[in-house]
Amino acid sequence: MNRTRSQILEWESKWSVPAGIATFAAVALIIAAAFVIASVSGSGEAELLTAAKENASDVTVSSILEALGFLLLVAPLYFLFRAAASRSERVRRQLVGLVIIAPLFFAASAIINAAATNEAADQFAAGEAKSTLTQSEAKKECLSDRKDEGSEAFNKKWDASGKTPLQDCEDTKIADDEAENALSEASLRGAATGFGLAGRLGLAVALFYSCLWGMRTGLLSRFWGSLGMALGVAALLLLVQFTLIFFIYFGLVLIGKLPGGRPPAWAAGEAIPWPSPGEKMAAQMEPKDGDVIDVDAVEEEPPPSSNGNGSGDDSPRRKRKQR
Repeated sequence: MNRTRSQILEWESKWSVPAGIATFAAVALIIAAAFVIASVSGSGEAELLTAAKENASDVTVSSILEALGFLLLVAPLYFLFRAAASRSERVRRQLVGLVIIAPLFFAASAIINAAATNEAADQFAAGEAKSTLTQSEAKKECLSDRKDEGSEAFNKKWDASGKTPLQDCEDTKIADDEAENALSEASLRGAATGFGLAGRLGLAVALFYSCLWGMRTGLLSRFWGSLGMALGVAALLLLVQFTLIFFIYFGLVLIGKLPGGRPPAWAAGEAIPWPSPGEKMAAQMEPKDGDVIDVDAVEEEPPPSSNGNGSGDDSPRRKRKQR
């Protein structure tokens, strides 16, 4: 549906600040989730599940915060997509569904992943997880590691009290294999993986497309439009958190606190494409007003002085062009 310029500006004026506040809230929640889950860490899968068992509440709280953060990201993504679509008929409005559903997939993945992790941690702690790595296979891997790393480095790495370094290495490898099997066999692991993949793919397409048209219509500068597209692609590489850089910038655009002001297309309510590098160069090469030669303005030079013999010079007077 085509909208008039006044309708576009009215809608954006009404929802710009709320969308900006939602953007900053989303960023804060996702960062807070990362701090909460920091207590669940380990050098291997066994240590990770042990920590998850001891901090099950942190796993749950972190997933809720992350899910809420991704839900709020619907606001800036939809706002940018709608603003670009309002300024260009070439934007495919059918993709608005993807813009909305991609963060929802991420939110679902966060909740389901936490449930799967807690399930795997319970199974591992109860000894229900089984290893597919035999003792002899673990010993063979440890002997290979000691040969590659050197005995001194190997002994420093595996120094559990009451065990030899080789025995500690074997037991850890078997425990890590048990933990990996517990994680992969969790009933909700497949759903968490599926929603996470769908969320990354959807966010990559939604952010790339919205930033592309945001840049083409002049809503985003060339730098931030290109960076947003690159960060969208990075979401496919499990680097979703890096997209927060773009959302912080866009939040400033929405609340009108961007240093230097917002691009002019926002106030115009219509597309104002950025000039291409060639157009910029052509504009810079145009002569300034002071350098233009006015061929119609002439100034007569004074007649030459006498040549000393009393006769004047009757040659035609020369005309000088005036700059």
